[in-house]
Amino acid sequence: MTHASPPTTYSPARIRETVQELLAAEGLPPIVQAGHPVLRQHAAPFEGQLEPDELTQLIVLMRKVMHAAPGVGLAAPQLGVPLQLAVLEDQFEIDEATAAARGRAPLEFFAMLNPSYSRLGNGTAAFFEGCLSLSGLQAVVERPESVRLEYETPDGGHVTKDFSGWQARIVQHETDHLHGRLYIDRAELRSLSTNSEYAARWAEPGIGSASRELGFPAGAQAGREAEADQAEAV
Repeated sequence: MTHASPPTTYSPARIRETVQELLAAEGLPPIVQAGHPVLRQHAAPFEGQLEPDELTQLIVLMRKVMHAAPGVGLAAPQLGVPLQLAVLEDQFEIDEATAAARGRAPLEFFAMLNPSYSRLGNGTAAFFEGCLSLSGLQAVVERPESVRLEYETPDGGHVTKDFSGWQARIVQHETDHLHGRLYIDRAELRSLSTNSEYAARWAEPGIGSASRELGFPAGAQAGREAEADQAEAV
């Protein structure tokens, strides 16, 4: 059952105050974990709640937190800010076989405001997926293999761009965050595993073994090389 996310209760003034507190604090802020209502509310569209320099500083801070985690994406609600802003970047070094199995290519850094996506074609891909806001857990999620993303840039531009493979997964995951959704809403829950169990049992090409032994449908990607030695959280 899909549940609609309620809108954030934060006013524009409270959003700006929250950001200013983050920027004034020493060190990197913690990543908000599942159970906090900010992760389950529809974030406010960016409509100039922050001054340009505040927005730039927030993006820089989010990128630092993402790198330190480490992850390949971070949404503003994961820092307690219910604003439709996310940063994405994937520069992890992986072997050629893994890259081919995942359809994974480097993703240059970018920040997106007010994003939305639509699927392209009927292809899907099933992979173990993690989240920095559900620390220590992974589960298989089947998502559209290709999507069209529309978003605004920090300097006020509008972009429409198509993504496929692992890049499309990152785009969907981060956009979902801004709409109050977590990957477990779309996951095959029988596949839910701790990081240690995943590393010990399911870190192999494809999800066939996990499907058989944990008792969930393998989906459209049962025969694909879908897993790397470790799934990065996004």
